[in-house]
Amino acid sequence: MGDALSESELEDLVHFSAHELPARGYGVMEEIRRQGKLCDVTLKVGEHKFSAHRIVLAASIPYFHAMFTSDMAESKQDQILMQGMDPSALEALINFAYSGHIAIDQQNVQNLLMGASFLQLQNVKEACCSFLQQRLHPKNVLGVRTFAETLMCTALYEAANSFLHQNFVDVSESDEFLALSLEQLLELTSCDELNVRAEEQVFEAVLSWVHHDPGRQEVLPELLEQIRLPLCRPQFLSDRVQQDQLLRCCHKCRDLVDEAKDFHLMPELRPLPAFKLRPRVCSSLSGLLYAVGGLSSTGDSLNLVEVFDPVANFWEPCQPMRTARSRVGVAVVNGLLYAIGGYDGQSRLSTVEVYNPETDTWTRVSSMNCQRSAMGTVVLDGHIYVCGGYDGKSSLNSVECYSPETDRWTFVTEMSASRSAAGVTVFDGRIVVSGGHDGLQIFNTVECFSRHSGRWAPFGSMLNKRCRHGAAALGGQMFVAGGYDGSAFLSSAEVFNSESGQWSLLVPMHTRRSRVSLVACGRRLYAVGGYDGQSNLSSTETFCPLSRQWSFCAPMSCHQGGVGVGCVPLPPS
Repeated sequence: MGDALSESELEDLVHFSAHELPARGYGVMEEIRRQGKLCDVTLKVGEHKFSAHRIVLAASIPYFHAMFTSDMAESKQDQILMQGMDPSALEALINFAYSGHIAIDQQNVQNLLMGASFLQLQNVKEACCSFLQQRLHPKNVLGVRTFAETLMCTALYEAANSFLHQNFVDVSESDEFLALSLEQLLELTSCDELNVRAEEQVFEAVLSWVHHDPGRQEVLPELLEQIRLPLCRPQFLSDRVQQDQLLRCCHKCRDLVDEAKDFHLMPELRPLPAFKLRPRVCSSLSGLLYAVGGLSSTGDSLNLVEVFDPVANFWEPCQPMRTARSRVGVAVVNGLLYAIGGYDGQSRLSTVEVYNPETDTWTRVSSMNCQRSAMGTVVLDGHIYVCGGYDGKSSLNSVECYSPETDRWTFVTEMSASRSAAGVTVFDGRIVVSGGHDGLQIFNTVECFSRHSGRWAPFGSMLNKRCRHGAAALGGQMFVAGGYDGSAFLSSAEVFNSESGQWSLLVPMHTRRSRVSLVACGRRLYAVGGYDGQSNLSSTETFCPLSRQWSFCAPMSCHQGGVGVGCVPLPPS
């Protein structure tokens, strides 16, 4: 204990720190290296040699730390051969070890990224990836994607893939697209996520690739099999596809074209693989959610509208509707938001108004033939369909179709059952109506409608009966969530698998939600508002299909349940 400091000596103890010393010390070491002094290792690339200090390289670069602190032969060598590295990139990375600074530009970014990957400099690697990601372009995205895949740069690869899907049409006009291998093109054309106005654009891209090299003609049938020809307009099939000389000379291609034409003529007699009838939807395109109408805390119908930005996670008010509407149908066509029918607090409505987000204005369009609230509303092939609902006296089985081009509503085939407060979505090219009630009973049955056949057919029944629930399709799957089963308000959710033809339970939502709106936006589902059995809800939950988990996001600011919700996609930047 004789060496211990006394209390008086402790009081005289002062700690001094020169915080600038480490940074200044590295600067001094860099200057010493430039003078060629005290260097104890030389890195060689071809005829290029770079002198450095082992201790600095080991302290700053993980690759050299492992080399110099192990029993590797290089730990004692004065000269180390760096095979496969670009000399200028190696010099820049050595300088980075001393200074913490590196200049990245279009000319050196790929060599720097390869060098940083080799030397395990994760921060430099991420900086290079960020540089490339910010400069993605239709003319370079395919090359960047391949480069990112080779170097296992996951974030850059996913960003390039998303950009490719969003900008497919522009990319298909690039030299890189014409240089794709058959395997790469097949992988791309089989993707559901392509951002195209119509399947015709995928056909034109494939034909341009085939015509670019005469040797590719023999693989045309294999490529044409991936194109969803039944989704093409009949006139396009006759005037463009059928007239192409390469297709006319190929028996297998003619069969595929005839298959698509026959589908338009007799769809019920021509069963096709589900993917050929599934429109491509680019879910990586972000969008904005619009909550329309709904109820106040006192249960009054509202004309209020608010918009949610999923990226920024906040709601803000926008221009209200002309009419108060709860249990309103909402549809989005060509970037315009339609508010259809509903209940104004006194009567069921047939009126329809449409919102233009660019001008923040509402205008009236033609009314439905029937008054309806609590109906299902979907968009198929550019037309709006409303299914069932309640007219103030009884549940309905009637279905109406609206054409934005003609501004007309027409009746189509009735459903097999009267369904109010059913879940309705488009799945595998068909309208699917789930559950609902007829005023006497609540259903778990499901039926689907094909626009081509004009008929309703049975579909696999849900595990639970439910009405006032939400329904949405995302990533090749169909989901239902929430609702009411006649005795309880539900938080449960189900998903339908096309391959098994069965429904299975998902993890339930955090909150019981009847009269909930379920909508897909980007790569997620959003359950907005509802009623938990005691009060109307302003809260919103989001479901991630990858994690299979629900989480809360920002609550609505103006509404408390009963809203209709639509997602307006944002155009690619």
